[in-house]
Amino acid sequence: MSTPVARDKVTPGDVDVDERQNLAALLPIGPELKARIRVLIVDDEHTLRESCATVLRQDGYDVTVCGRGQEALDLLKRRGFDLVLVDLYMSQVDGLMLLRTALGTNRDTMVVVMTGNPSVESSVEALRQGAFDYLPKPFTATHLQILIGRAVHALLVARESREQRTELNRNHANSDKITLLGSAPAFRRAIELARKVAPTDASVFITGESGSGKELIAQFIHHHSRRSSRAFVAVNCAALPEGLLESEMFGHRKGAFTGAVRDKAGLLEAANGGTLFLDELIEMSTPIQAKLLRAIQDGIVRRVGSETTDAVVNVRFIAATNGDAEAALKAGDLREDLYYRLRVVPIHVPPLRERPEDIPLLAEYFLSTYWVRHRNKGAPFPRLAEGAIHALSGHAWRGNVRELQNVIENVAVIAEPGAEIRPEDLHLVADQEPAADANPASLVSTLLKESYHAARDRVIAQFERQYLSWLVNRVGGNMSKAARIAGVDRTTLYRLMGRHGLQRSPSTGWVIEREPTGDEIVVPTGGAPEEA
Repeated sequence: MSTPVARDKVTPGDVDVDERQNLAALLPIGPELKARIRVLIVDDEHTLRESCATVLRQDGYDVTVCGRGQEALDLLKRRGFDLVLVDLYMSQVDGLMLLRTALGTNRDTMVVVMTGNPSVESSVEALRQGAFDYLPKPFTATHLQILIGRAVHALLVARESREQRTELNRNHANSDKITLLGSAPAFRRAIELARKVAPTDASVFITGESGSGKELIAQFIHHHSRRSSRAFVAVNCAALPEGLLESEMFGHRKGAFTGAVRDKAGLLEAANGGTLFLDELIEMSTPIQAKLLRAIQDGIVRRVGSETTDAVVNVRFIAATNGDAEAALKAGDLREDLYYRLRVVPIHVPPLRERPEDIPLLAEYFLSTYWVRHRNKGAPFPRLAEGAIHALSGHAWRGNVRELQNVIENVAVIAEPGAEIRPEDLHLVADQEPAADANPASLVSTLLKESYHAARDRVIAQFERQYLSWLVNRVGGNMSKAARIAGVDRTTLYRLMGRHGLQRSPSTGWVIEREPTGDEIVVPTGGAPEEA
């Protein structure tokens, strides 16, 4: 992880007046509120401790300082603080012990850990144990002000979320909007880990096959976090071209590019105070990854086409991928510093085939849900016959829970009220292995009736279709990974698929037939196909 370039000491005079005013505008926390924020600074280095205290007192915070670990430990046991700024390495009592004590006294306390020897391991461990963020030494007063402002904003959002939950409980409202069904041990482990990490601000990295429920886990974490009163914003990094993804995430200034007719805030600003879910992270280009890392570390957002800081944000990040993050790391497609910053708590969601005991429960839930949605109120519910349950439990489910959901919704739409649903009513598609399904003798006999060029083109076309189907299905629709395996770029891969009328299903990631539009229908005029 990178260490910010800074001065040897933190002094209140190292910030330009205009910069101070700009920060005050970007972090609109009133003086009355600041005066009620109790800050404890713990560091055995007198100069740094007092310099931090001076900066924060000038900003209007109620600051207490402490130079000894044991003294700070006793103080934290007796009194709760809103924000604690603590050195990681101290004599007598280390910073992690003080971190745990502060959170044990007041669960809403925001703890920022300072360290003069930053490392991936120590930083990640501090975040994993509940620190809001870490601050590598040396640092500037500007950096300190921004980080403390973001922490205070997170504190205010936490109080807002708690009040909202209290109000919902008072009105007997059901606040549990996220339903996660399953009793399989691997799935329960993922849910318990999500439940444990939810109250913290730690970044989460979710892995799992397409359709296994990664975004639902992310929503579950957000809903059970102290940010639940603010927005959950999701962006699919694979669905947007590089230029559009940058503009969507960071926003843009008027005139930054053709079509930018006005200033526009990005998703980072929309998620301020809440959670930003980065789906298919490894599909993001490395230049945007570098810009994202800056926003994660410093909370600073600079819109496309801007030369100044446009916003300071307080956002929790949850990333996900159905690909191999470690392979992307080795291939240079994923920045190491970004990966470890986001992978504070890794969660793996098991595929449906590894939790077959959950299939009947999920099927019954989807059937009742979609029956109510698509049918008139009071219509008798259909039921799944024992044979249908066996058929569902024995299916391969390459599309995981999403595929099961689609199958059951189809049943709910076409089934008769009160009917018994049999295996043949499910219309399950048999899992077919690509290639080697054609009879070689039959193929040869057909080819011998054609000219050399026509026979060659037929064989090449058959190979390409089978290879593309096998390749893309194997990687669950991850086109970057498919391109790496094939040794071609993604543009070539998409062109080959288009030539054979294939496309990646947006819902399952499988290869499916594409219906050509009128403009796309091409009448062959002879000749060999275009070389890839």
